[in-house]
Amino acid sequence: MRSKAVNSAWAYALGMFAMMIPSHAFSLYYSYYYVDTLGLGLGLATLARTVFLIWDAVNQPLAGYFSDRTNTKYGRRKPWIVTSVPLFMLTFIMIFSVPEGLKDSQYGLFVWFLVALILYEAVATILWVNYGALFPELFRGNRLRSKASAVQQGWQIGAILLASVLAPMLLDGVGISMMSVVLAAAFGLFMLLCMRFVRESEEARQTPRMKLGEAFRSTLRNKPFWILNISNSFAQTVNGLLTSMIPFYAKYVLRIPDAQVTLLLASIFVSVIPLVAVWYWIARRLQPVHAWRLSLLAYALSVIPLWFGKGLAGGIAAGVIVGFGLAGFLVTPPVVNSLIIDRDFEETGRRREGVYTAVSGFITRSSGLISAVAFLIVGSMTGYESGDNPGDDPERTFRILISLVPFILLAIAFLLSWFMKLKAHAAPEQGEQPG
Repeated sequence: MRSKAVNSAWAYALGMFAMMIPSHAFSLYYSYYYVDTLGLGLGLATLARTVFLIWDAVNQPLAGYFSDRTNTKYGRRKPWIVTSVPLFMLTFIMIFSVPEGLKDSQYGLFVWFLVALILYEAVATILWVNYGALFPELFRGNRLRSKASAVQQGWQIGAILLASVLAPMLLDGVGISMMSVVLAAAFGLFMLLCMRFVRESEEARQTPRMKLGEAFRSTLRNKPFWILNISNSFAQTVNGLLTSMIPFYAKYVLRIPDAQVTLLLASIFVSVIPLVAVWYWIARRLQPVHAWRLSLLAYALSVIPLWFGKGLAGGIAAGVIVGFGLAGFLVTPPVVNSLIIDRDFEETGRRREGVYTAVSGFITRSSGLISAVAFLIVGSMTGYESGDNPGDDPERTFRILISLVPFILLAIAFLLSWFMKLKAHAAPEQGEQPG
């Protein structure tokens, strides 16, 4: 049983399941908790995200570079992941455990948020970079990668559903701090289980290493890589906006009680599970770039109905439609990214999954700043400042943030995708012999 599980798609996907449980809860509640509940000003919240992004510009690439240069008997990526597990648990708990003495001080609240955010995101960087770098190494060939990506995204949606149901229940029952403790423990259990069944390639560990300057110069010259990730950063911003705006959308637009937010979240993410299989079917029949481009178009069109949502039923109907676009964007980018990494190996003879994953992560994680800036700009235009001062028309504020802004961002991503010229070679799949 264990030999079949080693490096299987479902075993690798356990890592995604593990990381998405706390990550989704973070995306769902950090802005609502600090801005609407504790009253941290939007300007200070945006400043904290900006300072973090400057730190992340250094942290992300170095995490990838050192990962690529690591060579132990346990592998390149696993030692980093296993070591980071307890640190990630502690920093996640810190985010949602603001000391009582700081809650009434804008300055104290800002400092706690900034420090907690920097620590949390630094450890998260190490986890995501090393976990993501395993994907192109463990799975070779477009068909197997499409399958592995679909399985991975299925587990991701499962984690999102679990967090969407469990987090509000825990929040109401035991408070937000204890919620973070429970979700952190779930992360630790499933992440370590994933690592038990991951075995890194000896061949990949023995490939020549690039020096720091050479590694990043080569990455900077890779045009398809930049098109993919800049485009994805806009789409990833939409993922973050949809998640973080749902509690606001439920409160100010749909006007439903907090207890029904779980149903609204479920309408999006339950629909994604079968739709991931649909996008796997599509991805197998199209060139990877074509499938990715189609997913961006579908995602852009799918956010339009959110503007017209009224009440719980209207919100659920719009959420199901969003699920189709979201499923496509979850499945297709990893296949394109792995293809780009393969081409780089063909040209350089070096495997640099860590550097590529890190730089990609920095670009896409900058979406957090785009999201925060969008919130600040729209809030300033419409008069929303915080839960204590929501302005005259908070309904319009959150219709714009959950529908109009995502549509514009996805339209930009779709237009950028047309500059991508990258065709997949017909190559044997992992475990198959060339014929």
